[in-house]
Amino acid sequence: MNHVARAFGYPFRKGAAGAWAVGIPLVLFLPVTFLLVLGYSVAAVRASAADPEAGPPPWRPLGRLLRDGLWISLALALLTFPFAAVLPALATVYTALTARLESDAFLYRSYAVVLAAATLALPWGILVLVLLPAATIRYARSGAPRYLFDFPAAIGLVRRRFAVWNLVVVAVVTAWAIGLAGLGLLCVGIVPGVFFAILVSAHATAALDG
Repeated sequence: MNHVARAFGYPFRKGAAGAWAVGIPLVLFLPVTFLLVLGYSVAAVRASAADPEAGPPPWRPLGRLLRDGLWISLALALLTFPFAAVLPALATVYTALTARLESDAFLYRSYAVVLAAATLALPWGILVLVLLPAATIRYARSGAPRYLFDFPAAIGLVRRRFAVWNLVVVAVVTAWAIGLAGLGLLCVGIVPGVFFAILVSAHATAALDG
């Protein structure tokens, strides 16, 4: 519990300035830097599991960051694919509804896509929150990519550490809510907000270790 609670102070620990100096420009250039930023999130999980009192790790070695980012992106793509595959069919179903409410074809089709995406967002988010943190800590500690795709084992870890997992989810969701709140300031602060959310999520995820 203390590990998760301290996650919100993790981005501001001693030595974190270097991580921010590199992280903010990389977040600014997303999605070009997507693999590198994802890889760094794994590095932060790994470092937090090894030493919960340490600050964010340095952005190196570059090769490992890119490799970790690639594997995490593949796992995320695997979890996202079923929902992306269903999206067109669901949008077609919603089109029959929105066409009755809006005469402009572009608008009613756009509304249908938005409604379909919103419908799928909740189950997708639940699936990612159940599987990805547990799979990530297992991969971060072992370095073996197979742990990212061993979803039954990830579910087993969640069951064994269910109370901790609940706290991790609360921390992750809260951190991203705070980070994305920068949108309310006309995007002022959203870039550091996203990096803040990445660091908090990584440190909280490390609490699942053990």
